[in-house]
Amino acid sequence: MRVNDGIEFDAIQPSILTYEDGSMQILCRTIQDVISESWSTDGGKSWSPMKATELPNPNAGTDALSLKDGRQLLVYNHSVRGRNAPGRGLLNVAISDEGRSWKTVLSLEKQQGEFSYPAVIQSEDGLVHITYTYKRNSIKHVVLDPRQLDAPEE
Repeated sequence: MRVNDGIEFDAIQPSILTYEDGSMQILCRTIQDVISESWSTDGGKSWSPMKATELPNPNAGTDALSLKDGRQLLVYNHSVRGRNAPGRGLLNVAISDEGRSWKTVLSLEKQQGEFSYPAVIQSEDGLVHITYTYKRNSIKHVVLDPRQLDAPEE
């Protein structure tokens, strides 16, 4: 099944999220400076048209997962491309209950440099492990307890 026709969005690198009602969502990086999404209610046999989410993105890799508690977690660069934009210098974690509205709960990086290509998993003990490219010369590993990700970051 082909999801993205490339007409509205040049979307690549999807993350698949699953919901208790059986629906599925993909989140993708795009060259349109947003994260795009598509939904399926038939186990992935058909998908809704690709559309923009509320989340900016500078055509950078993202990763997401469905947490064991039913929420969704997304790691992404919350910015756009441009001369004075932070680009890949801002790497955030966002949480959603339903996949349509996202709340930033943590900034992993907020400085000069490139922080990119996140990968995220939830281990058997319930902790979330995030790895990402750190300043283009190493890999950083962060461990989070999702029970502590309820309030937005100040």
